[in-house]
Amino acid sequence: MGKYDNIMRLGRPYDPNHEPMSMHNRAAQFAPFDALTGFGGRIYESSRLTEERIELCDEQKLEINQRIRLIQEHIKERPKISITYFIPDKTKDGGAYRTVTGVVHKIDEYDERLWLEDDSCIAFVDILSLDGPLFAESEA
Repeated sequence: MGKYDNIMRLGRPYDPNHEPMSMHNRAAQFAPFDALTGFGGRIYESSRLTEERIELCDEQKLEINQRIRLIQEHIKERPKISITYFIPDKTKDGGAYRTVTGVVHKIDEYDERLWLEDDSCIAFVDILSLDGPLFAESEA
């Protein structure tokens, strides 16, 4: 016979002067306590890294404009290109560069935007580079 066998099968203690606590209230006792509400989010936000926007020189801007014109001339051929562009961060300075590859659907010269077939839209001012077979043919 074990040392605690006499109490192992006893029921839960009951006090007739106090009702048992509900499961909801019992769980609330052990809920995490956040003394500095929102502080964790601010720490994460301040530690999140962003990239600075690369300012293009006039020569680079001219090259991108020429490539956009070349795409416009061949738009019916559905040219597939790779675009590296800047996405500004919504909450802090800087942003991130992203490269996508897709078929150009439309070029809106008035709003200065380029549309891909997946309905993504890229502003001309955010474009860092345009690459693809279309440009290799024109340089040859």
